[in-house]
Amino acid sequence: MSLNRTELVQAVAGKAGLTAADTDKVIRAFQDVLVEQLAAGETVTIPGFLAVGRAERAARTGINPQTGEKLEIPAGYRVKLTAGSTLKRAVQG
Repeated sequence: MSLNRTELVQAVAGKAGLTAADTDKVIRAFQDVLVEQLAAGETVTIPGFLAVGRAERAARTGINPQTGEKLEIPAGYRVKLTAGSTLKRAVQG
């Protein structure tokens, strides 16, 4: 089972004792801060839960699967997520 945004807002609001509207504002603000920090090359860490950072990706040669033609893929960045100890224990059961 997965949660969509509306379900996430309702679940967090219920646990925190907040309104759905206030919870949605908090989630949107968290999302904005996360995006701003990653764009600036910073890492966001919530101890025990997760760390989200930006990692460099080297330039490489790829192959177009439809034509078999080689193409150069430029260097860039990717998002790197690292699970913290609490999150790791949760998925272990």
